[in-house]
Amino acid sequence: MTAGNTTRIERTAARAALAVPGVAELRPSLRQALAGAATRVREAIGSPALSPEAGIHVEHTPGTGAWHVEVRCVLTDDRRALDTARDVRDNVRSAVGSHVTRYGIPEPVTIVVTVTRITGHRPSLHPQDHRPVTPTGTPTGPV
Repeated sequence: MTAGNTTRIERTAARAALAVPGVAELRPSLRQALAGAATRVREAIGSPALSPEAGIHVEHTPGTGAWHVEVRCVLTDDRRALDTARDVRDNVRSAVGSHVTRYGIPEPVTIVVTVTRITGHRPSLHPQDHRPVTPTGTPTGPV
């Protein structure tokens, strides 16, 4: 296992997680956040922000050969958090599983999804997406 394998798996997992409807962003772990805070000077001189992979942590266990992928994400409140987290897990498992098979490292993959926060729904900028809602919560009018 090389650092390149881990980085590719992190990128694959990040793309898969961010593709799920209801995922607002990936959130770095406390360790990653503290490391980011220690580099404020770099940010002040124009270094790029944290990469999307910052919310992904990948470990490879040499003894068993298993891959462990942790996905830390912020969700929007327009879907049930449980449904979104399950979709993230399934999407990441499929993408990482295909990736490790494609690169000849087909070993067991475990996916853990942690929801760190749920944000308020971000309204659409398109007026046609807004429809009046009845007191029971059912949309009325044309789409």
